[in-house]
Amino acid sequence: MSHEPVRLEILSDPICPWCYIGKAGLDAALERRADHPFAVSWHPFMLNPDMPPGGMDRRAYLQARFGPPEAVVQAYLPVQQAAERLGLAPDLSRIARTPATLDAHRLIHWAGAAGVQTRVVSALFAAYFTHGQDIGDRGVLAGLAAGAGMDGAEVAARLASDEDTEPVRRADATARARGIQGVPCFVIGGEYVVTGAQPAEFWLRVIDELAGRA
Repeated sequence: MSHEPVRLEILSDPICPWCYIGKAGLDAALERRADHPFAVSWHPFMLNPDMPPGGMDRRAYLQARFGPPEAVVQAYLPVQQAAERLGLAPDLSRIARTPATLDAHRLIHWAGAAGVQTRVVSALFAAYFTHGQDIGDRGVLAGLAAGAGMDGAEVAARLASDEDTEPVRRADATARARGIQGVPCFVIGGEYVVTGAQPAEFWLRVIDELAGRA
């Protein structure tokens, strides 16, 4: 298959469970179509743009959002089921705090320049959903960056500054101004917008259709 790269821009938040699931569906398709045309990039959308820098207690956050414990369980049951169908093993009980994700988005932005963006996004999802790590903690973020091949000390220094704070906030605000209200949101070739976590079969159809046009 010979083709020009097709931009696949993904708006997501690393604490968004449906973004985690949506990435797994996309990954499964890309593994099956190793010659896919996509040039993938990740862009910021903060589920909680007004979250205090230190985040908040997970239980308090969930109850404020969904109500009593039984309502929280009902809200997350589809997430757990969808994750298990994809072979994911989230352990939501390990998450103690819901973090602010501004710093995580700054790291994702820098990872793009370093050529390891998807690797860092994967590490963030695993850290949060599987290991219950606080991905609002700058030390945790620097460690994840180092594990993905970036310079951990350099990332720590950049996180300690305000570097790229405003561009990330602007990108988040711009997405909302364009009518995006939830994530994941996929923009294919700068034209077609797909919202929500899609199964691998959807992406396989898209890839095969793009190949047919080539």
